[in-house]
Formats: sequence, C-alpha cells, structure tokens
Amino acid sequence: MLQSIRDRSQSWIAKIIIGAVIVTMALFGVESLIGLFGQSGDEVATVNGEPINRQQVDLNVQRAMRSNQVPADQERALRGEVLEGLISDRLMIDYAENGGLAVSDNQLDQLIVSRPEFQNADGQFDQELFRSRLSSVGYTPLSFREQLSRDVMRGHIQQGLIASDFTLPGERERLAELQRQTRSFRYHRLTEADLEAPVEVSQAEMTAYYNEHQQEFLRPEQVKLGYIVLDQEAMAADIEVSEEDLREAWEAQAENADRQISHIMVTYGDERSRDEAEARIEAIQARLADGDAFDDLAAEFSDDTSTSDDGGDLGVITRGIFGEAFEEAAFALGEGQVSDAVETDNGLHLIKVTEIDRADFASERDRLRDQLAQAQVRDAFNDKAQQLIDESFAADDLQSVADDLGLERQTSDWVGREGAEGAEGVLAEPGVMDQAFSDEVLGEGFNSEVIELDGSRRLVLRVLDHRDAATLPLEQVKGQVEAAVRQAKTRDALIELAEERVAQLQGGQSLDIDWQRADNISRQDAPSVPDAVLTTAFKLPHPEEGRVVYGRAVDGADVSLIALESIGQGEGNAQMEQFVASMAERLRAQAVLDGLLAHLRDTGEIERY
Repeated sequence: MLQSIRDRSQSWIAKIIIGAVIVTMALFGVESLIGLFGQSGDEVATVNGEPINRQQVDLNVQRAMRSNQVPADQERALRGEVLEGLISDRLMIDYAENGGLAVSDNQLDQLIVSRPEFQNADGQFDQELFRSRLSSVGYTPLSFREQLSRDVMRGHIQQGLIASDFTLPGERERLAELQRQTRSFRYHRLTEADLEAPVEVSQAEMTAYYNEHQQEFLRPEQVKLGYIVLDQEAMAADIEVSEEDLREAWEAQAENADRQISHIMVTYGDERSRDEAEARIEAIQARLADGDAFDDLAAEFSDDTSTSDDGGDLGVITRGIFGEAFEEAAFALGEGQVSDAVETDNGLHLIKVTEIDRADFASERDRLRDQLAQAQVRDAFNDKAQQLIDESFAADDLQSVADDLGLERQTSDWVGREGAEGAEGVLAEPGVMDQAFSDEVLGEGFNSEVIELDGSRRLVLRVLDHRDAATLPLEQVKGQVEAAVRQAKTRDALIELAEERVAQLQGGQSLDIDWQRADNISRQDAPSVPDAVLTTAFKLPHPEEGRVVYGRAVDGADVSLIALESIGQGEGNAQMEQFVASMAERLRAQAVLDGLLAHLRDTGEIERY
C-alpha cells in the first residue's frame, strides 16, 4: 500500500495538486487549507442550493464592528442586513458565473501583490504586512482572496451595465438647462396659531392611536445590575510624586522629542585628508570655546553650502531621517548644546540643538504626575485584577468580592439590552451589556467574566433583578400619546388650511400673509430656504406671464404656502453640470442594477432558516 501511494505521488496529477497546495500556503498561509477542504457553521440560508453559514454572517458582522462602521449596540439589527447582503452577493455571483464571467488565479495574484497597502517601503509585496492587515479586519488570506474575486466579478457586471447606458445630447442639454434654472417665489410657514382654534384630543383618539402604535410604547427587556470597577487611575489618585521625579520625567521626554538642529560639516577625501579634517574640527571647537557663535563658524567653515549661509540650520528632525551615528549624537544633546565630532559617510560634523519640540513643564505636570503615579501602582493593580478574576469566579455575590478588594459595589437602575437603554458610564461601554444579558449571567445567575474596559480598568457585574419586555400601559405613556395625536391632528388641520388658502389665492382672493421672499434661487444655492419648500417650488408648473402659481409644502409637522412668481436661467457651472450628468447616469445604471437584483431574487431559489 505504501509503495502504491509512493507511485501515485509521482504522477502528474499529484504533482499539480501538491504544487497548488504549496503555492497556496506560500501566499495565503496554512489556514487557507482549512477553507480549501472544509467549511464549518450552521446554515442560515441557501441560495440556488448553495448554503450561507452562520459563520459567514458572524464574520461580516465582526468586520463591520472592527472597522467602526457600526456601533456595538446595533450589532443585532446589523445581522439581518448582513444576511440579505450575502444573499444578494450570492445571486450576483451566480449570475456572473452563468454568464461566463470568471477571475483567474493569476489575476487575483496580480491584484493582491500590486495593492499599496500590502507593500513595504520599497514597493515590494510583503507577506507579513499582508497577513497583518487582513487579520486586523477579520480576514484570512483565503477568505480575502474569495472576497476579492467576488468584488471583481460584481465590478464587471456593474461596469457592463454602466457602459450599456448612455445619455443623448438633447437629454444632457435639457438636464443642464434644468440645472441652471432659477425661481423667484414667496413662502410662508403656517403654525398652530393660524388655525381658528387649537385641535382637541379625545380619549377615544388616544386609545385608537395607542392600539395602532403599540410598538412605539414597548419597554425593552431590562435588568438591574450590581457591579465593581477596578480602576488603576483611581488607585493612583492618592500616590505622592516628588517634584524631582516630575522634572526627571519631563527631561526624559526630550530624548525622543523632535528637535531643530544646525551643523558644521567638514569633508575629507580628494582635497583634504582625514587628519586635516580632524584638525579643522578641533580649530572650530576651540573658536566655540572662546565664545564665537556657531552660526558664524558654520558660515566660515562648513562644507555644506546648502546650509552654511543659514547658520548650518537643518530644520526640525525626527528619528529615522539621518544615519544612526548622527541621530544618536543629536538626540543625546540638550537645548543649546554642541556635540563632539560625529563621523558619517559625508564627513565629520559638529551638531547643535537649537530647539527641542516639547510642551513646557507646567502644561505637562499633571499628565506626568498621573503617568508616574499609575506606574507606581501598576503591580498592585495587576495583583488586584487577578484577585478580582479569582474571587468573582467563585463567589455567589459581589459584595464579598468588593469588601475583599476594598472596592465599592455599585448598582444601576433598570437598563435595557437594546442600545444599552438607560445605561450610563462604564455600563454603556462596548460589550458590557452583552455580558449582562448573557446566558451565564442572566440565565444562570453567575457573576460575569471580568471585562477589560481598557488597559487600566476592569469590571465585573451581576444581575440583581430582571423584567421581561412589555408594552407600557396607556396610563403610563398618556403624555406621549396625547402629544403624538395632537401633532398629527395639527398637521392634518394645517394641510387642510393650506389647501383652502391655495384655492382662495388661485381664485384671486387677497389674504393678509406675511410672506418671505426668495429671488432668483437655484436648486443648490438657497441655504436659508427650507428643503421641502425649495423642492416644492421647483416642482410647481411654470407660471404664465403676470400670474402666480400657488402650492403647499409639507415636511413632517411643518406646512408652508408657496407662491411661485417667475422662472429664469442663471449662469452655467460646467463642473456642476458635468457632475449632475454623471450622477444621473449612475442613478440610471443603479436602477438597472437594482432591477437585475430584483429579478434574480424573484427567479432564484432562496430559503432562510
């Protein structure tokens, strides 16, 4: 049997397979083989017979969270959107593959190695950088390769749709005319004071509104919590730090601070020997000792002609710009100090630090005090953090843990799961409410794991009380219901009043209205005009000569009358017109893409579990 395996391993098929595996591991790492030969996770949907796993949804959710695209308290709402996005993605990929579109391995390799974010300072593909960047956003090399392939195929479809759409010259010119159009009109915002009498809200109306909008009056599932916070900063608050230590810390900051330097360079080689260069440096040092100014000596002796006339000034430097020997000397100097002779490939240098870029001691004092104090309690903090882990795991309460560590057990009011409703301070920080509503803490009544809020704070919590989600009774939300009904009835009454006044104005009646004017307003240049008013003004039909067209605009609870007087043409803006034309083409292409996706959803086999 072993010989048979050896024989088969020499076949050309085996060599191809082994070669592919080696290339895959070289570029994408050993974890690529896991995705190559298997996939885990419960199915949450199938698209045309292909599964979408819970793991895929979780990964995409975590990537969004990790890249700060979505707040932590919206994670649950995000999952449904992610699943629908994965379904759409799978439908589009099936469509592309059925149409013969494909991305070769070579194309993917070229795309990956050519991306600047995966290249080192020399512009070369860096495998470690590649893996590090992917890891930071939750990708393995193989999953990134698969995602990139899908993105490229989707791009081909979109580019094809965009290329198939076009704008006729007449359409483009008409769009430009509309873009240049201006309108002159008057507008007036109606208020409750314009009504003959304030609206009345009956109990029956409140009851009907409450029954129809009960989702607005849900009280979420809530808990009351006990919790302990171990805070290194609080431990450091009472630590005494001497003035001498503060001064030393401030001086130490200068070691790596950016600094402005000047230099005097003496070269050697063809025109001057090294001994002669050293003698020249010694002569300069003697002049400096006698009190001559560094600037004057740079002008007289420095072979760096680009800086000699400016006192040898090299500007502000940071570590990593000059060679090691030069920087070691420069960053070892205090302000105003001059170095001994420093040798580099360019010659011998005398270096002077003219200024160190750092904040003054007074402004840095408090920060340095906190930094030094926290450093003194760091070991004690770490010991207490471990004690907190050990004791909270074994304890049946939190008070005994707090007593042993000399901490205060704090309590919360009712706080909710969704959006951390009611949570404040440390309880509102990411991950805390997830722990509060976890099976172990809420379901089984245990203390939570110790939560690392940041490098200097730890938290452990326990559920003290719990209540399920419930619809709040009408009596408890009566004020909210009454306000909502009143607003809706007022809005309806104002719309009715607006329609009545529009009819009166169009009939030629003269009404006492305090109009606001808007003359020669364009679609983009009307910062003081409400958006709904501006949009409606540009939707009204052209007024005939000497006549006015009336209308109304509604924006939420705001209702306004509009009197359109005239239409004109402003000056063209070629850049804006080009932008609008391009945007119109993109919107049409997007509409085609949306139509294609809707068709694929209608005709595809989609099952959600």
